[in-house]
Amino acid sequence: MTVITLLVFGLFLALVVLGVRIAIALGATACLVILLYQQGAMGISSIFYSNISKFPLLAIPFFILAGFVMERSGVSARLVNLASLIVGPIPGGLAIVGVAVCVFFGGISGSGPADAAAIGAVLIPAMIAKGYDRNFAAGLIATAGSTAILIPPSIAFVVYGVITEVSVPALFAGGIFPGLVAGAALVVPAYFISRKHGWGGERWGTSRELWVAFKRAFWGLMAPAVILGSMYGGICTPTEAAIVAVVYGILLGWMYRTIGWKQLYQCMLDSAVTSAVVMFIVAFAGLFGWAADRVGAIDHILKSMLSLSDNGLVMILIVNVVLFIAGMLLDAISIFYVFLPIFIPMMKHFGWDPLWFGVVMTYNLAIGMATPPVAVNLYVTTSLADTKLDQVAVAVIPFVLAMIGGLIVVIFWPWLSLAPPIWFGLYKLVP
Repeated sequence: MTVITLLVFGLFLALVVLGVRIAIALGATACLVILLYQQGAMGISSIFYSNISKFPLLAIPFFILAGFVMERSGVSARLVNLASLIVGPIPGGLAIVGVAVCVFFGGISGSGPADAAAIGAVLIPAMIAKGYDRNFAAGLIATAGSTAILIPPSIAFVVYGVITEVSVPALFAGGIFPGLVAGAALVVPAYFISRKHGWGGERWGTSRELWVAFKRAFWGLMAPAVILGSMYGGICTPTEAAIVAVVYGILLGWMYRTIGWKQLYQCMLDSAVTSAVVMFIVAFAGLFGWAADRVGAIDHILKSMLSLSDNGLVMILIVNVVLFIAGMLLDAISIFYVFLPIFIPMMKHFGWDPLWFGVVMTYNLAIGMATPPVAVNLYVTTSLADTKLDQVAVAVIPFVLAMIGGLIVVIFWPWLSLAPPIWFGLYKLVP
Protein backbone atom coordinates (compact mmCIF):
# COMPACT_ATOMS: atom_id res chain seq x y z
CA MET A 1 0.00 0.00 0.00
CA THR A 2 2.91 2.33 0.72
CA VAL A 3 4.23 1.71 -2.79
CA ILE A 4 0.83 2.53 -4.31
CA THR A 5 0.57 5.73 -2.27
CA LEU A 6 4.08 6.82 -3.26
CA LEU A 7 3.30 6.11 -6.90
CA VAL A 8 0.06 8.10 -6.87
CA PHE A 9 1.29 11.20 -5.10
CA GLY A 10 4.98 10.91 -5.98
CA LEU A 11 4.30 10.79 -9.71
CA PHE A 12 1.97 13.77 -9.49
CA LEU A 13 4.50 15.87 -7.54
CA ALA A 14 7.30 14.83 -9.89
CA LEU A 15 5.32 16.02 -12.90
CA VAL A 16 4.56 19.34 -11.16
CA VAL A 17 8.24 19.85 -10.31
CA LEU A 18 9.14 19.13 -13.95
CA GLY A 19 6.85 21.98 -15.00
CA VAL A 20 3.90 19.99 -16.32
CA ARG A 21 0.59 21.87 -16.09
CA ILE A 22 -1.25 20.93 -12.90
CA ALA A 23 -4.38 19.73 -14.72
CA ILE A 24 -2.31 17.52 -17.03
CA ALA A 25 -0.25 16.19 -14.11
CA LEU A 26 -3.44 15.25 -12.24
CA GLY A 27 -5.05 13.65 -15.29
CA ALA A 28 -1.95 11.76 -16.46
CA THR A 29 -1.31 10.35 -12.99
CA ALA A 30 -4.95 9.31 -12.58
CA CYS A 31 -5.10 7.57 -15.98
CA LEU A 32 -1.82 5.74 -15.39
CA VAL A 33 -2.97 4.51 -11.96
CA ILE A 34 -6.32 3.37 -13.39
CA LEU A 35 -4.59 1.46 -16.18
CA LEU A 36 -1.87 -0.08 -13.99
CA TYR A 37 -4.27 -1.30 -11.32
CA GLN A 38 -7.08 -2.19 -13.74
CA GLN A 39 -9.73 0.08 -12.21
CA GLY A 40 -11.82 0.33 -15.38
CA ALA A 41 -10.36 2.51 -18.12
CA MET A 42 -13.72 2.57 -19.89
CA GLY A 43 -15.14 4.64 -17.04
CA ILE A 44 -12.62 7.49 -17.32
CA SER A 45 -14.79 9.57 -19.65
CA SER A 46 -17.91 9.22 -17.50
CA ILE A 47 -15.98 10.16 -14.33
CA PHE A 48 -14.44 13.13 -16.15
CA TYR A 49 -17.88 14.34 -17.23
CA SER A 50 -19.57 13.74 -13.88
CA ASN A 51 -17.03 15.96 -12.11
CA ILE A 52 -18.10 19.04 -14.08
CA SER A 53 -21.79 18.31 -14.76
CA LYS A 54 -22.98 19.81 -11.47
CA PHE A 55 -25.34 22.77 -11.42
CA PRO A 56 -23.58 24.73 -8.63
CA LEU A 57 -20.36 24.72 -10.70
CA LEU A 58 -22.12 26.92 -13.27
CA ALA A 59 -21.53 29.75 -10.80
CA ILE A 60 -17.77 29.58 -11.43
CA PRO A 61 -17.65 30.85 -15.06
CA PHE A 62 -20.21 33.55 -14.26
CA PHE A 63 -18.32 34.79 -11.19
CA ILE A 64 -15.12 34.76 -13.28
CA LEU A 65 -16.89 36.82 -15.95
CA ALA A 66 -18.24 39.16 -13.26
CA GLY A 67 -14.68 39.65 -11.99
CA PHE A 68 -13.40 40.61 -15.44
CA VAL A 69 -16.36 42.94 -16.04
CA MET A 70 -16.00 44.65 -12.65
CA GLU A 71 -12.26 44.99 -13.19
CA ARG A 72 -12.84 46.92 -16.42
CA SER A 73 -15.91 48.86 -15.31
CA GLY A 74 -14.01 51.56 -13.43
CA VAL A 75 -15.55 50.67 -10.06
CA SER A 76 -12.15 50.11 -8.43
CA ALA A 77 -10.85 53.62 -9.27
CA ARG A 78 -13.96 55.25 -7.77
CA LEU A 79 -13.73 53.15 -4.62
CA VAL A 80 -10.03 53.95 -4.20
CA ASN A 81 -10.71 57.68 -4.63
CA LEU A 82 -13.44 57.66 -1.97
CA ALA A 83 -11.39 55.61 0.50
CA SER A 84 -8.31 57.83 0.00
CA LEU A 85 -10.28 60.96 0.86
CA ILE A 86 -11.65 59.28 4.00
CA VAL A 87 -8.32 57.92 5.29
CA GLY A 88 -6.32 61.05 4.50
CA PRO A 89 -2.57 61.52 5.15
CA ILE A 90 -2.21 59.18 8.16
CA PRO A 91 0.86 56.89 8.11
CA GLY A 92 0.26 54.10 5.64
CA GLY A 93 -2.89 55.82 4.39
CA LEU A 94 -2.70 54.45 0.86
CA ALA A 95 -1.72 51.02 2.18
CA ILE A 96 -4.77 50.95 4.44
CA VAL A 97 -6.91 52.10 1.51
CA GLY A 98 -5.50 49.21 -0.52
CA VAL A 99 -6.48 46.63 2.10
CA ALA A 100 -9.94 48.12 2.65
CA VAL A 101 -10.79 48.37 -1.03
CA CYS A 102 -9.44 44.86 -1.76
CA VAL A 103 -11.66 43.42 0.98
CA PHE A 104 -14.66 45.36 -0.34
CA PHE A 105 -13.97 44.49 -3.97
CA GLY A 106 -13.76 40.84 -2.95
CA GLY A 107 -17.50 41.13 -2.30
CA ILE A 108 -17.94 41.87 -6.00
CA SER A 109 -15.46 39.67 -7.86
CA GLY A 110 -15.04 36.48 -5.81
CA SER A 111 -11.61 35.98 -7.40
CA GLY A 112 -8.22 36.73 -5.86
CA PRO A 113 -6.34 37.50 -9.10
CA ALA A 114 -9.22 39.69 -10.35
CA ASP A 115 -9.20 41.59 -7.05
CA ALA A 116 -5.42 42.09 -7.10
CA ALA A 117 -5.47 43.17 -10.76
CA ALA A 118 -8.37 45.61 -10.43
CA ILE A 119 -7.11 47.34 -7.28
CA GLY A 120 -3.42 47.00 -8.07
CA ALA A 121 -3.79 48.67 -11.47
CA VAL A 122 -5.10 51.79 -9.74
CA LEU A 123 -3.34 51.79 -6.38
CA ILE A 124 0.16 50.40 -7.00
CA PRO A 125 1.18 53.28 -9.34
CA ALA A 126 -0.36 55.76 -6.87
CA MET A 127 1.60 54.25 -3.97
CA ILE A 128 4.86 54.30 -5.93
CA ALA A 129 4.24 57.94 -6.88
CA LYS A 130 3.82 58.80 -3.17
CA GLY A 131 7.18 57.23 -2.32
CA TYR A 132 6.09 53.76 -1.20
CA ASP A 133 8.49 50.95 -2.02
CA ARG A 134 7.19 49.15 -5.12
CA ASN A 135 7.91 45.71 -3.61
CA PHE A 136 5.97 46.63 -0.47
CA ALA A 137 3.05 47.82 -2.61
CA ALA A 138 3.05 44.67 -4.73
CA GLY A 139 3.24 42.38 -1.69
CA LEU A 140 0.48 44.20 0.16
CA ILE A 141 -2.01 44.20 -2.72
CA ALA A 142 -1.24 40.54 -3.49
CA THR A 143 -2.08 39.43 0.05
CA ALA A 144 -5.02 41.82 0.39
CA GLY A 145 -6.40 40.59 -2.93
CA SER A 146 -6.34 37.02 -1.65
CA THR A 147 -9.12 37.89 0.83
CA ALA A 148 -11.49 37.79 -2.16
CA ILE A 149 -11.86 34.02 -1.79
CA LEU A 150 -13.04 34.52 1.80
CA ILE A 151 -15.39 37.47 1.31
CA PRO A 152 -18.67 36.35 -0.32
CA PRO A 153 -19.24 35.61 -3.14
CA SER A 154 -16.30 33.22 -3.42
CA ILE A 155 -15.41 30.77 -6.18
CA ALA A 156 -13.45 28.70 -3.66
CA PHE A 157 -16.53 28.27 -1.46
CA VAL A 158 -18.54 27.11 -4.48
CA VAL A 159 -16.00 24.34 -5.13
CA TYR A 160 -15.82 23.34 -1.46
CA GLY A 161 -19.62 23.28 -1.22
CA VAL A 162 -19.91 21.05 -4.30
CA ILE A 163 -17.39 18.53 -2.95
CA THR A 164 -18.65 18.39 0.65
CA GLU A 165 -22.35 19.16 -0.02
CA VAL A 166 -22.25 22.01 2.50
CA SER A 167 -24.66 24.87 1.66
CA VAL A 168 -22.85 27.41 -0.54
CA PRO A 169 -24.89 30.40 0.81
CA ALA A 170 -23.98 29.27 4.34
CA LEU A 171 -20.30 29.13 3.36
CA PHE A 172 -20.57 32.61 1.87
CA ALA A 173 -21.98 33.91 5.15
CA GLY A 174 -19.35 32.02 7.13
CA GLY A 175 -16.55 33.81 5.30
CA ILE A 176 -17.66 37.35 6.23
CA PHE A 177 -16.00 37.69 9.65
CA PRO A 178 -12.84 35.69 8.77
CA GLY A 179 -12.44 37.88 5.69
CA LEU A 180 -12.62 40.98 7.87
CA VAL A 181 -10.16 39.39 10.32
CA ALA A 182 -7.73 38.83 7.44
CA GLY A 183 -8.11 42.46 6.33
CA ALA A 184 -7.59 43.77 9.87
CA ALA A 185 -4.50 41.56 10.27
CA LEU A 186 -2.96 43.07 7.12
CA VAL A 187 -3.58 46.64 8.28
CA VAL A 188 -1.26 46.15 11.28
CA PRO A 189 2.04 45.52 9.43
CA ALA A 190 1.00 47.94 6.67
CA TYR A 191 0.62 50.74 9.22
CA PHE A 192 3.82 50.10 11.20
CA ILE A 193 6.04 49.52 8.16
CA SER A 194 4.66 52.68 6.53
CA ARG A 195 5.15 54.75 9.68
CA LYS A 196 8.74 53.50 9.98
CA HIS A 197 9.52 54.70 6.43
CA GLY A 198 7.42 57.85 6.54
CA TRP A 199 4.94 56.72 3.89
CA GLY A 200 1.58 58.45 4.09
CA GLY A 201 -1.63 58.84 2.18
CA GLU A 202 -3.22 61.68 0.29
CA ARG A 203 -4.93 64.68 1.93
CA TRP A 204 -8.16 64.79 3.89
CA GLY A 205 -11.16 65.26 1.69
CA THR A 206 -13.46 68.25 2.16
CA SER A 207 -17.13 67.56 2.82
CA ARG A 208 -17.96 68.52 -0.76
CA GLU A 209 -15.21 66.27 -2.20
CA LEU A 210 -16.39 63.38 -0.03
CA TRP A 211 -19.97 63.85 -1.20
CA VAL A 212 -18.94 63.97 -4.87
CA ALA A 213 -16.70 60.91 -4.45
CA PHE A 214 -19.49 59.06 -2.65
CA LYS A 215 -21.95 59.78 -5.44
CA ARG A 216 -19.44 58.62 -8.04
CA ALA A 217 -18.81 55.40 -6.11
CA PHE A 218 -22.41 54.80 -4.97
CA TRP A 219 -23.39 52.16 -7.51
CA GLY A 220 -20.11 50.35 -6.93
CA LEU A 221 -20.76 50.40 -3.19
CA MET A 222 -24.17 48.89 -3.84
CA ALA A 223 -22.77 45.95 -5.85
CA PRO A 224 -22.23 43.56 -2.89
CA ALA A 225 -25.67 44.41 -1.53
CA VAL A 226 -27.31 43.65 -4.88
CA ILE A 227 -25.36 40.42 -5.47
CA LEU A 228 -25.57 39.00 -1.96
CA GLY A 229 -28.98 40.49 -1.19
CA SER A 230 -30.51 38.67 -4.14
CA MET A 231 -29.15 35.40 -2.73
CA TYR A 232 -29.80 35.87 0.99
CA GLY A 233 -33.21 37.33 0.22
CA GLY A 234 -34.20 33.99 -1.29
CA ILE A 235 -34.54 35.46 -4.78
CA CYS A 236 -31.57 33.71 -6.39
CA THR A 237 -29.43 30.62 -6.02
CA PRO A 238 -25.64 31.20 -5.92
CA THR A 239 -25.48 30.39 -9.64
CA GLU A 240 -28.22 32.90 -10.44
CA ALA A 241 -26.57 35.47 -8.16
CA ALA A 242 -23.42 35.10 -10.27
CA ILE A 243 -25.48 36.00 -13.35
CA VAL A 244 -26.89 39.00 -11.47
CA ALA A 245 -23.29 40.07 -10.77
CA VAL A 246 -22.44 39.90 -14.47
CA VAL A 247 -25.49 41.92 -15.52
CA TYR A 248 -24.90 44.50 -12.78
CA GLY A 249 -21.24 44.87 -13.79
CA ILE A 250 -22.16 45.36 -17.45
CA LEU A 251 -24.73 48.01 -16.52
CA LEU A 252 -22.14 49.82 -14.41
CA GLY A 253 -19.63 49.69 -17.25
CA TRP A 254 -22.15 51.15 -19.69
CA MET A 255 -23.20 53.81 -17.18
CA TYR A 256 -19.57 54.80 -16.51
CA ARG A 257 -18.81 54.58 -20.25
CA THR A 258 -15.92 52.21 -19.59
CA ILE A 259 -17.33 49.09 -21.27
CA GLY A 260 -18.47 48.99 -24.87
CA TRP A 261 -19.11 46.04 -27.14
CA LYS A 262 -15.39 45.59 -27.82
CA GLN A 263 -14.50 45.54 -24.11
CA LEU A 264 -17.43 43.24 -23.34
CA TYR A 265 -16.26 40.80 -26.01
CA GLN A 266 -12.74 40.83 -24.53
CA CYS A 267 -14.16 40.20 -21.04
CA MET A 268 -16.11 37.21 -22.34
CA LEU A 269 -13.08 35.87 -24.19
CA ASP A 270 -10.81 36.19 -21.15
CA SER A 271 -13.38 34.64 -18.84
CA ALA A 272 -13.98 31.76 -21.26
CA VAL A 273 -10.27 30.91 -21.32
CA THR A 274 -9.96 31.21 -17.52
CA SER A 275 -13.12 29.17 -16.94
CA ALA A 276 -11.87 26.45 -19.28
CA VAL A 277 -8.64 26.18 -17.29
CA VAL A 278 -10.55 26.00 -14.01
CA MET A 279 -13.00 23.37 -15.27
CA PHE A 280 -10.18 21.22 -16.68
CA ILE A 281 -8.57 21.30 -13.23
CA VAL A 282 -11.91 20.38 -11.62
CA ALA A 283 -12.43 17.46 -14.01
CA PHE A 284 -8.90 16.03 -13.79
CA ALA A 285 -8.59 16.65 -10.03
CA GLY A 286 -11.85 14.77 -9.50
CA LEU A 287 -10.53 11.89 -11.61
CA PHE A 288 -7.28 11.91 -9.59
CA GLY A 289 -9.19 11.79 -6.31
CA TRP A 290 -11.36 8.91 -7.57
CA ALA A 291 -8.34 6.91 -8.73
CA ALA A 292 -6.42 7.51 -5.49
CA ASP A 293 -9.42 6.39 -3.46
CA ARG A 294 -10.02 3.25 -5.56
CA VAL A 295 -6.47 1.96 -5.11
CA GLY A 296 -6.49 2.70 -1.37
CA ALA A 297 -3.99 5.57 -1.33
CA ILE A 298 -6.44 7.96 0.33
CA ASP A 299 -7.24 5.50 3.11
CA HIS A 300 -3.53 4.80 3.65
CA ILE A 301 -2.69 8.50 4.06
CA LEU A 302 -5.69 9.04 6.32
CA LYS A 303 -4.61 6.22 8.66
CA SER A 304 -1.04 7.52 8.64
CA MET A 305 -2.17 11.01 9.61
CA LEU A 306 -4.55 9.74 12.31
CA SER A 307 -1.70 7.73 13.82
CA LEU A 308 0.21 10.96 14.49
CA SER A 309 -2.13 12.11 17.25
CA ASP A 310 -5.53 11.53 18.80
CA ASN A 311 -5.77 15.18 19.82
CA GLY A 312 -8.11 17.15 17.54
CA LEU A 313 -6.28 20.45 18.19
CA VAL A 314 -2.92 18.96 17.27
CA MET A 315 -4.39 17.43 14.13
CA ILE A 316 -6.03 20.65 12.92
CA LEU A 317 -2.66 22.38 13.30
CA ILE A 318 -0.93 19.57 11.35
CA VAL A 319 -3.61 19.81 8.65
CA ASN A 320 -3.01 23.55 8.32
CA VAL A 321 0.75 23.08 8.03
CA VAL A 322 0.12 20.57 5.23
CA LEU A 323 -2.26 22.99 3.52
CA PHE A 324 0.20 25.87 3.85
CA ILE A 325 2.93 23.85 2.15
CA ALA A 326 0.50 22.63 -0.51
CA GLY A 327 -0.59 26.22 -1.13
CA MET A 328 2.96 27.05 -2.18
CA LEU A 329 2.85 24.40 -4.89
CA LEU A 330 -0.77 24.03 -6.07
CA ASP A 331 -3.78 26.18 -6.82
CA ALA A 332 -6.73 26.20 -4.42
CA ILE A 333 -9.11 24.17 -6.60
CA SER A 334 -6.59 21.34 -7.07
CA ILE A 335 -5.94 21.27 -3.33
CA PHE A 336 -9.66 20.95 -2.60
CA TYR A 337 -10.02 17.95 -4.87
CA VAL A 338 -6.75 16.26 -3.87
CA PHE A 339 -6.94 16.72 -0.09
CA LEU A 340 -10.63 16.77 0.79
CA PRO A 341 -11.05 13.00 0.20
CA ILE A 342 -8.51 12.65 3.04
CA PHE A 343 -9.90 15.42 5.25
CA ILE A 344 -13.62 14.58 5.03
CA PRO A 345 -13.25 11.30 7.00
CA MET A 346 -10.92 13.15 9.39
CA MET A 347 -13.63 15.76 9.97
CA LYS A 348 -16.06 13.02 10.94
CA HIS A 349 -13.48 11.29 13.16
CA PHE A 350 -12.73 14.40 15.22
CA GLY A 351 -16.21 15.92 15.01
CA TRP A 352 -15.06 19.08 13.21
CA ASP A 353 -17.87 21.20 11.81
CA PRO A 354 -17.66 21.02 7.99
CA LEU A 355 -18.58 24.68 7.49
CA TRP A 356 -15.96 25.88 9.97
CA PHE A 357 -13.37 23.56 8.43
CA GLY A 358 -14.23 24.87 4.97
CA VAL A 359 -13.64 28.45 6.07
CA VAL A 360 -10.36 27.51 7.81
CA MET A 361 -9.17 25.60 4.74
CA THR A 362 -10.11 28.43 2.38
CA TYR A 363 -8.39 31.01 4.61
CA ASN A 364 -5.20 28.90 4.51
CA LEU A 365 -5.41 28.61 0.73
CA ALA A 366 -5.87 32.39 0.49
CA ILE A 367 -2.44 32.72 2.07
CA GLY A 368 -1.12 30.37 -0.60
CA MET A 369 -2.11 32.86 -3.30
CA ALA A 370 0.75 35.07 -2.10
CA THR A 371 3.39 32.46 -1.21
CA PRO A 372 5.87 31.48 -3.96
CA PRO A 373 6.58 29.58 -6.11
CA VAL A 374 2.93 29.16 -7.20
CA ALA A 375 1.61 32.55 -6.08
CA VAL A 376 -0.95 33.75 -8.61
CA ASN A 377 -1.58 37.10 -6.96
CA LEU A 378 2.13 37.86 -6.65
CA TYR A 379 2.63 37.33 -10.37
CA VAL A 380 -0.18 39.80 -11.05
CA THR A 381 1.08 42.55 -8.73
CA THR A 382 4.75 42.01 -9.60
CA SER A 383 3.89 42.76 -13.21
CA LEU A 384 1.89 45.85 -12.23
CA ALA A 385 4.72 47.14 -10.03
CA ASP A 386 7.36 46.39 -12.69
CA THR A 387 9.61 44.57 -10.23
CA LYS A 388 11.00 41.06 -9.66
CA LEU A 389 9.27 38.17 -7.95
CA ASP A 390 12.19 37.33 -5.64
CA GLN A 391 12.19 40.89 -4.29
CA VAL A 392 8.42 40.92 -3.73
CA ALA A 393 8.67 37.48 -2.08
CA VAL A 394 10.79 39.06 0.67
CA ALA A 395 8.51 42.10 1.06
CA VAL A 396 5.43 39.89 1.39
CA ILE A 397 6.72 37.99 4.46
CA PRO A 398 5.24 40.38 7.11
CA PHE A 399 1.84 40.20 5.42
CA VAL A 400 1.93 36.40 5.22
CA LEU A 401 2.80 36.25 8.93
CA ALA A 402 -0.09 38.61 9.68
CA MET A 403 -2.45 36.41 7.67
CA ILE A 404 -1.23 33.36 9.62
CA GLY A 405 -2.03 35.24 12.84
CA GLY A 406 -5.55 35.83 11.54
CA LEU A 407 -5.84 32.14 10.63
CA ILE A 408 -5.01 31.15 14.21
CA VAL A 409 -7.80 33.44 15.42
CA VAL A 410 -10.28 31.80 13.02
CA ILE A 411 -9.19 28.31 14.14
CA PHE A 412 -9.55 29.01 17.85
CA TRP A 413 -12.77 31.04 17.60
CA PRO A 414 -15.10 28.92 15.43
CA TRP A 415 -18.08 31.19 16.11
CA LEU A 416 -16.51 33.76 13.75
CA SER A 417 -17.36 31.34 10.93
CA LEU A 418 -20.52 29.77 12.35
CA ALA A 419 -22.41 32.74 13.80
CA PRO A 420 -23.43 34.59 10.57
CA PRO A 421 -24.90 31.56 8.74
CA ILE A 422 -26.79 30.59 11.92
CA TRP A 423 -28.08 34.15 12.33
CA PHE A 424 -29.29 34.19 8.73
CA GLY A 425 -31.01 30.83 9.19
CA LEU A 426 -28.76 29.22 6.57
CA TYR A 427 -27.09 26.60 8.74
CA LYS A 428 -27.63 24.36 11.74
CA LEU A 429 -24.80 22.91 13.78
CA VAL A 430 -24.16 19.22 13.22
CA PRO A 431 -24.99 17.39 16.48
